[in-house]
Amino acid sequence: SKQPRKQRKARYTAPLHLRSGLLSAPLSAELRSEYRRRSARVVKGDTVKVLRGDSAGTEGLVDAVDTGRYRIVVEGVTIPKADGTDMPRPIDPSNVQITKLNLKDAKRVEKLAEGR
Repeated sequence: SKQPRKQRKARYTAPLHLRSGLLSAPLSAELRSEYRRRSARVVKGDTVKVLRGDSAGTEGLVDAVDTGRYRIVVEGVTIPKADGTDMPRPIDPSNVQITKLNLKDAKRVEKLAEGR
C-alpha cells in the first residue's frame, strides 16, 4: 500500500529481520563505483559522514546501531544535556553517507561482492 498510515504501521510493527533493511544508508561516490550499488546497511565500525542537521559535515565511526528505534550513534555527534555534559545524538541512517565500510564480516564482504 502507498497509504502513509500503512507505511508507518509497517515500520513500527516490522519484525527484526525486516528492520535490518530499513537501516541502510547511501554509499559515497567511490564506494558506489567500486561495489556497483547505491546503498548498504549501516553496521558498527563503518565510517560515515553526516549530511543533514546541526552536525552536517561531521565524519566519524558508527558506535552503535539501534534496530528498535531505527537510529545510529556516530562518534563525535553529541548534544548537551541540562547539566552541561554531552550525550550521543542518535541519527537516522538516511541522513548519513557511508565513506568507509567495515569489512571484518566475511558474509558482508561476500554480499557486497555480488554486484561486482
